[in-house]
Amino acid sequence: MQIRRYKHFASVVGLVLGLLCAVEAAKVNKHKPWIETTYHGIVTENDDKVLLDPPLIALDKDAPLRYAESFEVTFTKEGEICGFRIHGQNVPFEAVVLDKSTGEGVIRAKDKLDCELQKEHTFTIQAYDCGEGPDGANMKKSHKATVHIQVNDINEYSPVFKEKSYKATVIEGKKYDSILKVEAVDADCSFQFSQICSYEIVTPDVPFTVDKDGFIKNTEKLNYSKERMYKLTVTAYDCGKNRASEDVLVKINIKPTCKPGWQGFNKRIEYEPGTGSLALFPSMHLETCEEPITSIQANIELETNHIGKGCDRDTYSEKSLHKLCGASAGTVELLPAPSSSANWTVGLPTDNGHDSDQVFEFNGTQAIKVPEGVVSTSLKEPFTVSVWMRHGPGAREKETILCNSDKTEMNRHHYSLYVHNCHLILLLRQDPAETENYKPAEFHWKLDQVCDKEWHHYVLNVEFPSVALFVDGATFEPFLVTEDYPLHSSKIDMQLTIGACWQDNPGHDKDNETVSEPSTGGNARMSQFFRGNLAGLMIRSGKLENKKVIDCLYTCKEGLDVQLPEEVASAVKVAFNPNQSSLTVEGDDIEAFDKVMQHISYLNSRQFPTPGIRHLRVSTTVKCFNEETCILVPEAAGYVMVLQPEEPKISLSGIDHFARGAAEFESPEGVTLFPELRIVSTITREVEAETEPEATEATEGAEDDPTVQETVVSEEIMHNLDTCEVTALGDELDGEHETLEVDQAQVQQRGLEMTSSNLGLVLTGVNTMANYEQVLHLIRYKNWHTEALFDRKFKLFCSELNGRYISNDFKVEVNVIHTANPMDHANNAMVQPNFINPVHHASVDLSGHNLVNAHQASVVPSAATIVIVVCVSFLVFMIILGVFRIRSAHQRTMRDTEGGKENEMDWDDSALTITVNPMETYEDQHSSEEEEEEEEESEEGEEEDDITSAESESSEDEEAGEPEDQQGASRQQQLEWDDSTLTY
Repeated sequence: MQIRRYKHFASVVGLVLGLLCAVEAAKVNKHKPWIETTYHGIVTENDDKVLLDPPLIALDKDAPLRYAESFEVTFTKEGEICGFRIHGQNVPFEAVVLDKSTGEGVIRAKDKLDCELQKEHTFTIQAYDCGEGPDGANMKKSHKATVHIQVNDINEYSPVFKEKSYKATVIEGKKYDSILKVEAVDADCSFQFSQICSYEIVTPDVPFTVDKDGFIKNTEKLNYSKERMYKLTVTAYDCGKNRASEDVLVKINIKPTCKPGWQGFNKRIEYEPGTGSLALFPSMHLETCEEPITSIQANIELETNHIGKGCDRDTYSEKSLHKLCGASAGTVELLPAPSSSANWTVGLPTDNGHDSDQVFEFNGTQAIKVPEGVVSTSLKEPFTVSVWMRHGPGAREKETILCNSDKTEMNRHHYSLYVHNCHLILLLRQDPAETENYKPAEFHWKLDQVCDKEWHHYVLNVEFPSVALFVDGATFEPFLVTEDYPLHSSKIDMQLTIGACWQDNPGHDKDNETVSEPSTGGNARMSQFFRGNLAGLMIRSGKLENKKVIDCLYTCKEGLDVQLPEEVASAVKVAFNPNQSSLTVEGDDIEAFDKVMQHISYLNSRQFPTPGIRHLRVSTTVKCFNEETCILVPEAAGYVMVLQPEEPKISLSGIDHFARGAAEFESPEGVTLFPELRIVSTITREVEAETEPEATEATEGAEDDPTVQETVVSEEIMHNLDTCEVTALGDELDGEHETLEVDQAQVQQRGLEMTSSNLGLVLTGVNTMANYEQVLHLIRYKNWHTEALFDRKFKLFCSELNGRYISNDFKVEVNVIHTANPMDHANNAMVQPNFINPVHHASVDLSGHNLVNAHQASVVPSAATIVIVVCVSFLVFMIILGVFRIRSAHQRTMRDTEGGKENEMDWDDSALTITVNPMETYEDQHSSEEEEEEEEESEEGEEEDDITSAESESSEDEEAGEPEDQQGASRQQQLEWDDSTLTY
């Protein structure tokens, strides 16, 4: 038994030892862990759990079998999986072992994931076992497996519109497939949540709809008169049904039906004189309704035919204009403005509005004869004829402009200028010559201008046998020249007429009219009457007019102008007509074209332009790619209103009343009429009164207050004069013993011309006021027979622009001082002050003032006469003293008002002789004297001069001493009056 037990124990021990040996052999780590080669995972953003396919499990052959139920190992770690290692940069995941023995693990996110930042992640993973022994020696790693993880999106974002607002413009009356597109975006990363599935118009009851793509269109035709702009609120939804965080505003403007034409055109444009050029179309642009344009042509026309002779020009006399333009001397004006020196145009109807040129009208019944001597009988070759003419379609009869014909008998026309069937014809018959050959006699021009009822300027330069015609500065050649024999020699006088031809006994001509002054030798009549308007008819003999002068005479002072911007100068072409009343613009770039139009301006260079309307028209032609007119642009019409210029007031002032000794009138120098004459021109402006800075707020509310007063300011200006005329008042000048003279050399030196007649003296020529003033200072009056002369009165006036602006009438009275004997006269001439009355207000008329009795002659008084004169003189003195006392207070007031102005009046009674009827009562004398004094006061007005107190006392002493020394009555006395201390 014991041996059996021993054998059994021995077998058990051997088995245990065998097992222990087997276990020791099993502790060796022979195998690497094993995992799948590829994994795919899904994780939802904002979550950390990753769902892998296949699951993460690592296997190791060193691990004991789980199904060995007979034995369970619990004290060894060989074959266990200790962990997983992830390879890659910035991998937001980690791998965790859930069961070491089974090798099961998971992958999870370290932080919250954002699909919008990164939708997918790829990295590698590797498993490792726990190795051998307690220190994990001989650890084995698996191969690297690739892991792909997709981040699933959640609908966390709402749609957002790309624009803050949308706007579009549509034309009324049309249905659009699409007006505009709104577009929203969603920041979610997935297709489902990042897509916009629909749009919606939130605003109710609007005729618009929007589709799922954001296109907005109208559901009905829109009406501009009903609604000019619609405001819509639009929202968007993504496919996750999230609504846009903010709705968007859509503005749709409704335009009226597009009509091609100029937009921004002001019909009324005001032009203020003296402001330079004025832009006519500063905001204008061409609307083409989006048509494809290839070329644009616009014609801008300024209509000035109703202004003057076709446009605004200087309205000086034609002779002055020729001189201003540089024409040579020798020009004769055949249609001058009626004046004392040229009165043959007095009977003609004229357009004498002073704002324009003087135009003469011929209605088919009027004609004038030019006086002999104005034009030489036979014109010297070469010569020039120039005229302004307006003529319409006429009858078949000839209409004569200018005609030089026989005064009696033969009715031969030596030369004439006439119109016939819209032809302009110059007839020029040659004087008798040695050879009787045919020579050119009639030159014909067929011109549309002759019959278009518009003003045109014609210049004929005649240098036989050639004749050059200029119409509005352009040259025209005759289309027909006919020849004729020279005239036969004759001693018959010739008559120059305008508006018809002078004929003697013309017979049965129906178009004749008897003139008021028929010539001798027959029944003189006019024939071939002109129907139209003429102005500026001039003839110059001996020299031709050059082209520069012709252009100057025709050039307008107003017109269109344009300053091309540099950036468009090469893209647009601009062309003017000769007088710049029309211009054409051509181009193909609409923007450049608009800029050029905006730089077109109106310019009037006259200092005093003619006010009124100038019509303005813009006609436009637009072509498209087919080189045809694709759209019709209507004509744009407006007008330029030239405002009334501030009219100058020309004032003449100076000494208007003085006396001189008779010897001075008879001297070779004569008496200067206007020694201290001043010519001043002023304009009156209304300006608002200046406001203090602190009162600005108070005045802002008073802008519309009618009680706010404007200050009237007078400004002195400088301009030219063209005429000054001195005329004798009363009787005409008697050339046998009196005359008005001026140094002709001084007149010519200052560019003026002088003509004189028995009426007076006329200075003409466009020149400065200063030059006119200097020449007027030189005018002298002479009289060789002053015995019966006691005073002489003259009137002076000046004008500008052919009488458009006329000065006041400045009247001068000159008194002649007579003396009792030659010696006294000589002494008084040296010591006696002249009778001088300086005038500061030239408008006051003192022409009635007369200091000398015109019915009294210079005689040597007798003793009885001296006694009577002394008594009456004292009586007159007392009466005059009383009158001056009454007027003294009023004159002091006027003196204070005029700033203490002092005038001196020196009375000379040396030649005063008064005869009194002894039977006349004192009362009658007193009454008569008072009436005379009142008449003198009414004529002198407020121009009476002050007299000092010292002078008054001196005169009283002299009067008191007269009874004691009667021999002194014949001596010249000096009366000096002082009313400064007198009261009422």
